[in-house]
Parts: sequence; structure tokens; C-alpha cells
Amino acid sequence: MTYRVLLSLLLALAASLSASAQLTASKAFASAPASQFPLLDNTTRLDMIDYFNSGSSTASSNVLRGSSKITGLTPESLSFRMTDASSYQIVVLPEAKDTLIAVIETVAMPARDSRMSFYNKDWTPVKSRVFTAPTLQDWMTDAGRAQADMIEAMVPFLIVSYEYDPSTRVLTLTNNLSSFISHDDMAVGDYFHPTLRYRWDGKRMSPLK
Repeated sequence: MTYRVLLSLLLALAASLSASAQLTASKAFASAPASQFPLLDNTTRLDMIDYFNSGSSTASSNVLRGSSKITGLTPESLSFRMTDASSYQIVVLPEAKDTLIAVIETVAMPARDSRMSFYNKDWTPVKSRVFTAPTLQDWMTDAGRAQADMIEAMVPFLIVSYEYDPSTRVLTLTNNLSSFISHDDMAVGDYFHPTLRYRWDGKRMSPLK
């Protein structure tokens, strides 16, 4: 291998590493495939970023002719309202081998309920377990676990909203049980934690005690 060829390979590798290091939440949002956010074409997404960066309160029209708008933007995180009933947070996560993209989708039922997905920098779904959503028993307090059978019969699942804080690398899951159970069942809420927290450690979301 000649010196010139070796130098070209090293420069290409450096450029690739630099591009990965410079991935921001807004770049991830703009480069997402159409299937990821089908209500927003690429031009609309770029307009949304420009409106936010310019300080404009203008909303953009989505495919359903509703309004979509970015509500928060930092290099590591972009939050936007897709419709009146749905919102997203896109997070860029530093990782040893690659930059990961996390997407939190939240819908109002009317209580807020979220799901979280992970992708590599070219939006290929990540197959490794970087985050395992907590089970119903993970949410239970010691008092709740003592009456687990009764509680599971009354509350087979929880409605939970997610929010990630890039400044602390902490993902907070909020239990929205009180928003949809009846007043007579409110006592059941005493058997669940109000929140669970996880910290991104560079490889996965690890539970915080």
C-alpha cells in the first residue's frame, strides 16, 4: 500500500469519525427517512428547524393539514408537537462505537403514554438491548409487591410518559395512573412508584436506585 493510498484512507476515516461526532438532534430529525415521520416531509422538517432557530412562532402544516412545531432544541435533543394529541423527542446519545438516536413518541389518551425506540446514525433500528422498559412489578413499591396478585387484577398495565434530560443523561418515566383510574381505585396508586429513572452510561439506559 502506497503512502498516498494510506493517507487517503486515514483522511476518509477521520472525516467519517468527525461526521459521527458532529451529529446533532436537528441533523437527525432532518435526515430521518420518510417512514419515521410520515406526516412530515423533508422540506417541512427543515422549515420547522429554521422557524425555531429564527425565534418564529410559526407552525408548519403536516400531511393531515394539522400544525406541527418544534418546542425545544439543543444539540443533543429536539422536541416537537406532531399533532394536538402527539409529540416526539429525538435524542442523540454518545456511544463508544457509534452515535445512537433515541426517539420518544408520546400520545395523549388523554393521559400521556410514551414508547421509546433506538437507531444508529443512519436510522437503522438497533437490535441490542440498550433499554428494557420496566414491568408492572418494577413499578411496584414493597407494599405493592406484597399484594401483587390483587393489584395486577385491578391494574393490568400502566400509562407512562418518558422524558430525557441530555444535561444529566437521565431518562425519567412518569407514572400517569392517577390520570385515568377512578376515584375509588386511587388507593391502588399508593402501591406504585410515581417515577422511575435511568441514566445513559454510554452503552445502555441503566436503572437508578
